[in-house]
Amino acid sequence: MRTSAKSFDGKLRVTAIAGTRAVLIALDMDDGERKGLKGFAMQRSKAGAPPQWLTGMKVFKSLAPSTVPAGKSMHFTTDKNPIQSFLWSDYEAIPATEYSFEVSAMFGEPGNLQPRHVASFKIKTEAEDDGHHGVWFNRGAIASQAFADHFGNKSLTDAEYNDPANQEVAWLSRGLVEACLKYIDETPKGDALRVVAYEFTYQRVIGALKAALKRGVDVKIVYHDTSANNKAITIAELSDDKGGETILFKRTRPQTPHNKFIVRLEGGKKPVSVWTGSTNFTASGFLGQTNVGHLLTDGDIAATYLKLWEGLKENPDPKTALASAMALSPNPSNLIEKGVTPVFSKRPDDHMLDWYGDRIKDAATSTMFTGAFSVDPKILASIAARGPSMRFVLLERPPTKEIDKAVNDNPADVSVSYGAILGKMQRKKQVQQKTGKGADGKPKKKWVPIPKFDIEKWFVDEELERQSGDGFVFFIHTKFLLVDPLSDDPLVCTGSANFSGASLKSNDENMILVRGDTRVADIYATEYDRIFRHFYSRDIANSIADQGKVVNFALLDETDKWSDEYFAADSPKSHRRMMFFADRSKSWSGKAPSDASPFSATSRRGRASKPGPSKDRGRGRKKVVKSAAVKKKKKAAPKRAAAKKSVVKKKKSTVKKKKSGAKVSRVRKVAKRKR
Repeated sequence: MRTSAKSFDGKLRVTAIAGTRAVLIALDMDDGERKGLKGFAMQRSKAGAPPQWLTGMKVFKSLAPSTVPAGKSMHFTTDKNPIQSFLWSDYEAIPATEYSFEVSAMFGEPGNLQPRHVASFKIKTEAEDDGHHGVWFNRGAIASQAFADHFGNKSLTDAEYNDPANQEVAWLSRGLVEACLKYIDETPKGDALRVVAYEFTYQRVIGALKAALKRGVDVKIVYHDTSANNKAITIAELSDDKGGETILFKRTRPQTPHNKFIVRLEGGKKPVSVWTGSTNFTASGFLGQTNVGHLLTDGDIAATYLKLWEGLKENPDPKTALASAMALSPNPSNLIEKGVTPVFSKRPDDHMLDWYGDRIKDAATSTMFTGAFSVDPKILASIAARGPSMRFVLLERPPTKEIDKAVNDNPADVSVSYGAILGKMQRKKQVQQKTGKGADGKPKKKWVPIPKFDIEKWFVDEELERQSGDGFVFFIHTKFLLVDPLSDDPLVCTGSANFSGASLKSNDENMILVRGDTRVADIYATEYDRIFRHFYSRDIANSIADQGKVVNFALLDETDKWSDEYFAADSPKSHRRMMFFADRSKSWSGKAPSDASPFSATSRRGRASKPGPSKDRGRGRKKVVKSAAVKKKKKAAPKRAAAKKSVVKKKKSTVKKKKSGAKVSRVRKVAKRKR
């Protein structure tokens, strides 16, 4: 939900966006009105309850307590220690709940602040599932002050990971695992579930599917044939077949069969919905790194996914997989129809990266992008290109030199955030080898404190290392791109595929392109903002400390100078402030139709084609092409033979001339010597 408000005198303006579990509040004032501004105080109430001051973790130095409680981070009410930012979010919201907010611009001196401009508004958070789109994000921030406060950085055992009543699991899941299990558990006898899994080790999910089988649900599972997956299946005692029908279908190709989705069939025949997203069926997928589950209740889209499943269960070779993916999801037009457009991999080339890049360049106000390990050059070129929009990039690890250059060349419009722990960094000269692997399959290093950071002065120690079923420990696993998410015509691209050439040309993947759904965009945008700013603040503080400088991370500015960068012409904070108050009618869809298609040079197999049985289409096309080629070859044979004879004759003639010329030359030389 979106709303706007302003103070009675019109000098304080508010734009508010509610997702499911976060309410984003953007603020604006005229430059001339901020003299003496010390920040903003916020109150929140719900269901007629008395309002409460929201709290922050920053404090005026003159009001700071002389002692800090051990093992607990401090929180201060915003009426005394206001928010010194024109962007704030409430991350404690509950889905489908109406809230009342009051925002006050505070002036005066610390200890004696007074509200001058006050704006009030009501907003209702979105339901997690509206019957068409259901969206759930997990916490995705194990290394945080909140986690340290609530659970003291306690590691979970395997038994605790699989305990439905465990509070730490529920806090980390934030509704994600519960939604997936509910989808399975509420499937009644007589219905069917068709599952595709890349990593398939979480016992709660396997157990739910086993229970569904027992109550009469027709369950069939396609999964990656790995030792970890097979071990988990053995532990769960999930049978290969039931009543003579195969239940488990192993995938041995490609190297990365990266799909993860579940299709539900009503009455065992009619596809009605599909669960998709970035979340692997593992403990770390649901409870560790940032992930999203997306439930789409749409018969047509579910039917398309079912056809994809039918092909994948055959463990197809690359050619068959390519033909099936392209038949089911032809290359999209620049301006896709409103609604949902699926895009499956394997594809013949990586031109979809150009398509994503073109949409980034088309953006009117903003794009928000997540990349697990880096940013493909095709997409980075679009992010780096100057334009009217801001570009936000959220990464698993610190940016490459190329990404840094894109930021340095356009610092006002390109911002990067990456996974981090407050007060700790990864550097080879400081680290020790860790048993286990990271998101990219490479060995991980331990995180060590930054010297002289003095984190304990204001904050509790954050910790990332977690025991997990597969040994993976990392930050960002979501794969989505938001184009003009604040507009009236947003584009959300989300699914299992990393935005890379390998994800398009080598892997099995699925993505959905959602156009024009502001509710879906609001949920994704508020969650993106939550994760982006969580890590961004840590990136900045760690960078300052790593340079040996003093980190005033917890202290508020006691003057009004803090707001200068929010009004400087070349400042990213100034551009971001204006971004939330831009004309919502302007979006990427205005430019997209005039762009050249990135697929114009795509091979025949990659062009848009009518859906049909993938095997027949693949074989039929191959025969037709082969037949045409043979006929062409036969027809051209006489011409080629004649041309060959002509060339031979010319060569012989040339040789004769050369020999004749050489003979004449020798005769002349002999005659000359005789004279």
